[in-house]
Amino acid sequence: MSTEMIKWGIAPIGWRNDDIPEIGKENTLSHVLGDVYISGFQGTEVGGFFPEPDILNKEVQLRNLQIASKWFSSFIVENGIEQTAEEFHEHCAYLQAVHADCAVVSEQSYSIQKEDKNVFTEKPAFTDEEWDRLCSGLNELGEIADSYGLKLVFHHHLGTGVQTLEEVDRLMDHTDPAHVHLVYDTGHIYVSDLDYMTMLKKHMPRIKHVHFKDVRKVVMKTCEDENKSFLDSFLAGMFTVPGDGDLDFVPVYEELLKHDYEGWIVVEAEQDPAKAHPLEYALMARDYIDTKLLIQSQT
Repeated sequence: MSTEMIKWGIAPIGWRNDDIPEIGKENTLSHVLGDVYISGFQGTEVGGFFPEPDILNKEVQLRNLQIASKWFSSFIVENGIEQTAEEFHEHCAYLQAVHADCAVVSEQSYSIQKEDKNVFTEKPAFTDEEWDRLCSGLNELGEIADSYGLKLVFHHHLGTGVQTLEEVDRLMDHTDPAHVHLVYDTGHIYVSDLDYMTMLKKHMPRIKHVHFKDVRKVVMKTCEDENKSFLDSFLAGMFTVPGDGDLDFVPVYEELLKHDYEGWIVVEAEQDPAKAHPLEYALMARDYIDTKLLIQSQT
């Protein structure tokens, strides 16, 4: 068991949200990176408002931080692999220029992530032919990522065609483990399946990137009862940082250590920064990591 190969990051989504650009728009890049540094994290993921590589690299280096990854919305099912691959080349070139490790890919064909639909009951599903197209396309994108020195890590996500454990199983079974890896996101799989340990244990060899997202179960139940969308659910406070919600990250962290996980663990909690002060919650997450995870792993 070694913690030396794990890097701890926190995503900018607690300060500004790409799906709702108007919230937190007063938080500049300098503000966000300053808070990341102050709260004791080693790096962050690229947000939609981040600048070109030369500017970003200077800002990151001045704070002794690193870039972990950046989100990429793929539309392999809807638009085909040729168009998606062209866009992905540009994405990977950016990530290479900022010295990132991973390209976080989420298939957004038919996604209700940004729509006013019930995220608990109206998720899309793919046909067998669409599954074949998706998996073969991801294999191709994975090879592209490899050519830039990156790992493609697929993000299962609420409101998409790859959300549940069963769907992740299918994706893993029909993609090449040499080129397609997995993001393990505690919050998304818990809200989807009410279980966050099975996926971790089942797909540990494929997991190359981790998101620690906590869930407030009472808020989740209210959002489900009120048929809320994904955006309205996180604005209501369904997600939070580790230590502030109801998930126990100790067994998660122990499982990662047991299998000698190497890579980033990124705290990611979509919240309204007007309600959840970003630095306050970043410090809360850091304290939980230091007192509940790192100390226990050393005993």
